[in-house]
Amino acid sequence: MNIHEYQAKQVLKAYGAPIAEGVPVFDAAGAEAAAKKLPGPLYVVKSQIHAGGRGKGKFKELSPDAKGGVRLAKSVEEVVANVKEMLGNTLVTKQTGPAGKQVNRLYIEGGADIARELYLSILVDRSVGRIAFVVSTEGGMDIETVAHDTPEKIITVAIDPETGVTAADVAKLNTALKLDGDAAKDGSTLFPLLYKAFTDKDMSLLEVNPLIVMKDGRLRVLDAKMSFDGNALFRHDDIKALRDETEEDAKEIEASKWDLAYVALDGNIGCMVNGAGLAMATMDIIKLYGAEPANFCDVGGGAGKEKVAAAFKIITADPKVEGILVNIFGGIMKCDVIAEGVIAAVKEVGLKVPLVVRLEGTNAELGKKIINESGLNVVSADDLDDAAKKIVAAVKG
Repeated sequence: MNIHEYQAKQVLKAYGAPIAEGVPVFDAAGAEAAAKKLPGPLYVVKSQIHAGGRGKGKFKELSPDAKGGVRLAKSVEEVVANVKEMLGNTLVTKQTGPAGKQVNRLYIEGGADIARELYLSILVDRSVGRIAFVVSTEGGMDIETVAHDTPEKIITVAIDPETGVTAADVAKLNTALKLDGDAAKDGSTLFPLLYKAFTDKDMSLLEVNPLIVMKDGRLRVLDAKMSFDGNALFRHDDIKALRDETEEDAKEIEASKWDLAYVALDGNIGCMVNGAGLAMATMDIIKLYGAEPANFCDVGGGAGKEKVAAAFKIITADPKVEGILVNIFGGIMKCDVIAEGVIAAVKEVGLKVPLVVRLEGTNAELGKKIINESGLNVVSADDLDDAAKKIVAAVKG
């Protein structure tokens, strides 16, 4: 689960991180009052969407010459004008894709005198099996370019889970970021508290870009991005309360209600599979035969008829789907249950696109019999290779 920048900053502020004063705004009428709560004379008006690259983004509804999704303002009046122009419009960035995202929230923050911009993130480094800091002296909007062109400027410091962030780790981070004086002292406080926030809240990513050194030599968190492990959210009601469903795909929201592992993709062949590995293999073989999957959908090992039907409805609700491949290897999951769920869903929502079903394993013959006797226009497949060929051929006409 992702949250907005202003929410992430509230989380970090509770741990003692250096954060500028700021106020979220949800409608233009509250912009003036929000700005007057801040000291000024410099303000920053920030679009709140779950995507990076906001500063270089462009609004669909505005001229190409209009400012992006993060704007400086030198008066309360300028803040209000920016809010009116930005709120409710669609911001397109490198991470949103061409469709963009509608800006329903803004964050008005006090300005800062920036001497240097740095990059810092914390993530789970699977190569060493530890949480790690990833830092660079080249912070700001072009960090992706830095990673591509000069990867040696990005330093990784893995943290021993038994000790947490040690003085030696702090020294490595300060050296990597070229911090000294007050900034190094701030780092000795900031790095451990960021690690604590990451582990306390079961984050999967904490990104601060940029982390700035101000002209007075002190550190400040100027931006913050957080992602959380969805499997651990039951422990964090405070984080669950920050969820903004308007930023999520409606199909993924519906899938979460049924405890389905579902991720919307950009292709045209819908997939319903049991098991994450088999789902990945199914998507790969669809691509091998020249098509693209429309989703990742793992119904799990113990799904019942109702859950299978729900998954099928979610897949068919996607207007991009031009064909569906059901690929089940029955272990704990019984193939006849899958067959009954598919038939129930088809009878309820109809079947307007080709459907290929491959069943193997527990009760496979019974499942095939149920489908064959259903009267539905369903194509059976002998194995995964056969299934992929048939659904790609059907979609391509």
